[in-house]
Amino acid sequence: MPRYKIIIEYDGTPFSGWQVQTNGPSVQGLLRDAIRGFAREDVLPRGAGRTDAGVHALAQVAHFDLRGDWPAEIVARALNHYMKPQPVSVLSCAIVEPEFDARFSATARHYLYRIITRPGPLALERNRAWHIKHTLNLDAMREAAQVLVGHHDFTTFRAAQCQSKSPEKTLDAFDVEREGEEIRIRASARSFLHHQVRSMTGSLKLVGEGKWTPADMKAALEARNRSACGMVAPSSGLYLTRVDY
Repeated sequence: MPRYKIIIEYDGTPFSGWQVQTNGPSVQGLLRDAIRGFAREDVLPRGAGRTDAGVHALAQVAHFDLRGDWPAEIVARALNHYMKPQPVSVLSCAIVEPEFDARFSATARHYLYRIITRPGPLALERNRAWHIKHTLNLDAMREAAQVLVGHHDFTTFRAAQCQSKSPEKTLDAFDVEREGEEIRIRASARSFLHHQVRSMTGSLKLVGEGKWTPADMKAALEARNRSACGMVAPSSGLYLTRVDY
């Protein structure tokens, strides 16, 4: 029974998230239906990260087993065919060792959060970035971001419904850069808490507006209390960009 590893790109706008939900369509459910369509097998793929409703992916990773011995290139083409016209694309497919697990074999996950700062509303980038009408202080945001890098108790930036056994995580990188009107925030870690990236980004936005200082960010982290979090950034600006193995 071969195990298949796929790398997937998707626009998260029409989905209730990666994981199968009762309240709307999911990317995982769409893939399950596509597998059923071509292989006539009822298989639920396992993903590297459970992206929330509206969150996008440039390179989500998933795996699944099939009883049929299908060539990997045929599986990729068949999945893409059966998922039309939904905004999901299988970029690659490979047969891997039976021990490979898209979630538990991962050594790092990388996320990008996009903010576009301009007065006019977003047209082409609607649902693909956080629109903020005023400029943000990039230097202050960079300084505050570095406060969060390292091993910490991230309870402040953890959703109440988070299922992780521990609030302690090691944030390997949290970088802020600007290109024209766009601010790009990149976060890397072995794993993240539920809503962690969006919660940290929302607090960075307050720093960029001058409502918080980097010292306030440090105090929020050390509070280890969800009520100390500034805000949660919208899901539409977040992208899962890469998973390392």
